[in-house]
This record gives sequence, structure tokens and C-alpha cells, in this order.
Amino acid sequence: MKGTLPQGFLLAIEGLDGAGKSVQARAVGAILQARGLDVVLTHEPTGGPWGQRLRESARHGRLEPADELHAFVEDRRQHVRELIEPSLAAGKVVITDRYYFSTVAYQGARGFDPTELLRMNEAFAPEPHLLVLLQLTPDQALARVGNRDGRANEFETLAQLTRTRAIFDALEKPYILRLEGTRPVEDLRDEILFALSRTVIERLGRMTRLTPQERLAALMTFHGVPTSV
Repeated sequence: MKGTLPQGFLLAIEGLDGAGKSVQARAVGAILQARGLDVVLTHEPTGGPWGQRLRESARHGRLEPADELHAFVEDRRQHVRELIEPSLAAGKVVITDRYYFSTVAYQGARGFDPTELLRMNEAFAPEPHLLVLLQLTPDQALARVGNRDGRANEFETLAQLTRTRAIFDALEKPYILRLEGTRPVEDLRDEILFALSRTVIERLGRMTRLTPQERLAALMTFHGVPTSV
């Protein structure tokens, strides 16, 4: 039986394309799975109908701003309803490669109010317990991403990335961990795992409905330590 945590755990990994989000999601997920935890690896846009529409638009020409925003929000509603919330309720660790902060940053760069975008998304999407922002300069991001399938990705212009990075930089949440995306993959993975451990301890400490034994057992489960507590 795979290990679970009280109320689950939601880790979101964000940043410009090329920052290494997918690499870190897989690396952190692999460590947690090796500890015996029930881990869900997911991403946005999803593979659902709204997500497929967005992926097509990135390759063949962006949707109008309002249509694009609507597609992202509807894709996320389905993601939250069908995967994220049920997984958290089951005590699983959910790791998402992109979340609503990407909508705030990218659609904010297209002219929407970032504060309103946050409010809109947080009305239905649970806030992550830990948000990792992998930071790159726009030039670094473009150098890493280049062209995909021989076509320039419409989301990845220098002006767009400059505005997007500025919005990511302006985010203020108590659960943000900002890391330089140019650091070695293993160093970034270990920084994230350390932050995860600290956040889990802090969360368990606030769960006063749990007994001390239950909190200790949950902590040991997170670290893959066998326990009969």
C-alpha cells in the first residue's frame, strides 16, 4: 500500500519555458515514489479538450486574448475537479508542471490584470502548499527553447517573456521558493526536497486534530521510514 499524507500535498513548479519544470517534477516525483508515497505527476495545459486546443494554438497561432484565457480557466476547472481535488482528498502528493500562476503571468502579459487573474483562479483552484519558481532570464529561456518542430512557439517571444518574467517576479505568496533555473539539476532537486520536508513539518504542526503519534507517523511516512506508530 502506498503512503499518504493527511489532506495530501500540492506542489506546483512554475517558470518560463526552458526553466526545467518537467525535469524537476519527474526528479522530485521519482524520489518521493521511491520512498513509497502515492505520487501524482500532472501538468497544465492538460490532455483534455481545452488543453489540446491551447497546445494547437501555441503551434499554429494564438487565440484571441479573451478566448485563450477562457480556455486556460476551463482546462483548469476540469483538472481541479477531476484530478487535483480527488487526489488531495485521498492523501496523495500531487506535483503539477505549471498551474494557475502561469495563467497569471502569461495572460497578465497580454493585458489582463494579474491581481484579478489570481482572484479568479483561487476562487476554485486550491493554492499549492509549495510553489517553486524556477527563474531564467528571457534570453536564457529562448536559448533553451528555440524552435519546436521547426516552428517558433507563439508563446515564446522575447517581449512576451520579458513581461511574463516581471509578473512572476512580482508574485508574493508565503509558500514561494525561488530558485535559479541554471543551477545543476541535482542541486535544484535537493533544494526542492528540503523545502518539501520543511513545509510538511510545518503543516503537520498546524494540524491540531492529529495526535502527536499521528503527526510523527505522517512525517516518517513522508521520509520513507517504516513505522508501527
